[in-house]
Amino acid sequence: MIFPRLKRLVLGEPLTSQMAHDELIPKWKALAVLSSDALSSVAYATEEILIPLSAFSFAAVNWSIPIALGIAFLLVVVTASYRQTITAYPGGGGAYIVAKDNLGTTAGLVAAASLLIDYVLTVAVSIAAGVENLASAFPVLSPHKALIDVAVIFFIMFVNLRGVRESASVFALPTYFFVLSIVALIGGGAWKFISGAAIAAAPVTHAVYPAVPLFLILHAFASGCSALTGVEAISNGITIFREPKQKNAIVTLIWMSILLGGMFLGITLMTHLFGIIPKEGETAVSLLSHAVYGDSFMYYVIQAATAMILVLAANTSYADFPRLSSLLAKDRYLPRQLASVGDRLVFSNGILGLSLAAMALDVVFRGDTHALIPLYAVGVFLSFTLSQAGMVLHHIRLREPHWMNSLVFNFVGAVTTFIVFGVIASTKFMDGAWMVVLLIPFLVFVFTRIHRHYVTVGRELSLLDACPTGNLEPMKHTVVIPVSGIHRGILDALRYSLSISDDVRAVYVEIDTETTQRMQKEWIRWAHEVPFVVLKSPYRSVIQPLVQYIDDIEKSAQREMITVVIPEFVTAKWRHQILHNQTALLIRAALMLRQKKVVTSVRYHLRGT
Repeated sequence: MIFPRLKRLVLGEPLTSQMAHDELIPKWKALAVLSSDALSSVAYATEEILIPLSAFSFAAVNWSIPIALGIAFLLVVVTASYRQTITAYPGGGGAYIVAKDNLGTTAGLVAAASLLIDYVLTVAVSIAAGVENLASAFPVLSPHKALIDVAVIFFIMFVNLRGVRESASVFALPTYFFVLSIVALIGGGAWKFISGAAIAAAPVTHAVYPAVPLFLILHAFASGCSALTGVEAISNGITIFREPKQKNAIVTLIWMSILLGGMFLGITLMTHLFGIIPKEGETAVSLLSHAVYGDSFMYYVIQAATAMILVLAANTSYADFPRLSSLLAKDRYLPRQLASVGDRLVFSNGILGLSLAAMALDVVFRGDTHALIPLYAVGVFLSFTLSQAGMVLHHIRLREPHWMNSLVFNFVGAVTTFIVFGVIASTKFMDGAWMVVLLIPFLVFVFTRIHRHYVTVGRELSLLDACPTGNLEPMKHTVVIPVSGIHRGILDALRYSLSISDDVRAVYVEIDTETTQRMQKEWIRWAHEVPFVVLKSPYRSVIQPLVQYIDDIEKSAQREMITVVIPEFVTAKWRHQILHNQTALLIRAALMLRQKKVVTSVRYHLRGT
């Protein structure tokens, strides 16, 4: 078949279950895969702080350094807290598992809903930001941002469908290239001030900071907290590390936090010293790169590196969204298909679902980062809070060695992230965060309804109350064969039907009287053993008279089951199949929800060209 061959060509040969160990990745690759979201946020987190401050007044921008220090402190608290989470839950799962295990199922589902929303937004925001950054250097791309976003998401989806190891290999080098480019940007800017080639637009600290409304400070702080999105990814993705998984995950988490904190503070400091104010059509990183390197080759290197990391930041979600979805599916809160591992040992259905949702967001919001950012950090900080609160109860309940020290870290983390969540939800509520606030309980409702369905199905299928004797007696049933003519395929279907039932009826829907008469003569010649039933159809419908006849049999024959045997012929080439009637599909659709009806096909394969 052409589709399996095309699938192998695009995605590669299937991997056996025994090869799963080979798909585990070392720390340096895991840092690129699971930290690209967090590291990429330095490309826009400083800008998100500056936008509300500069809109108020130029002097208000002086608050950017204290706000950045506050966010850096929060990063230290969250990192220390998630280190405890990795230690306590080495199997991964992050906030969902921690909250469900310690705070109850509802809290776990709230955390899961928050994270799923955040992962979708991560893909949409990071790719939109990457394309915007590229459009800053090449303005001709600006009108086509949404289309480029969709194309990039499709590419990342394709790479991830090929497997964890391959996606890590593809995305590792661009991540480290970005880190080096930001170090070069910060180092180049610092050298300009040290050498006297540039004069600082403002001192690093101020004796007196301008009076601004507290709401403005909180708004800028909440916007800048987008720098912390993605910090939880390592605790969710422990299972992709090589052994020792737990130790490797902790080391990677620490390195990620050091790189993130250093680059974020460095970018914020440089923008402050150079007096960078974001403007429409050009990002803060682009303006800073211009100030440091002008229009030289290095400017374009930094822009390219930034665009790449922002695009590749989406890969963090591709590492965690499918795994979280699979955990929910195994617990029967999402469709079971999401728990299935594909040919390449990845959760293919989760990858596809994430891609489609992110594409829809970028199309709806036209690839506008500033329109998407207000939706961004609400869910992740709610999951932070639930995770850390769950860890507090975990320590109190188990009281493992050194539990008091761990309790302090997680308690401070829970309180701090809850305060930040409240600030973000209140300051960004009218800017679009209300959508996330409403979507989280809606998703929890959907989870519970799905779970209720699976529980009900399991209860009805259960054999607990059934008697093991006498359940396999042959079933009496009537066979109905819809026919439109007499040919080799019909004869095979008749022979099959006679082998499974003593009550077989061929049904012909009359559209034209003369054709019916010819059909009756042919039937007597070839299949007189089987009753030939003619159904009138004044409105030329085939399905409705057939379904009505089946209902009549159910009332009169008193059989346990009615089997509809559909004779079908299959063309030698798949493309030829579209040239023939698809009545079989309509019959299946009409009978799909009707009880005690079996629809089966007897296929006759043609050998023609």
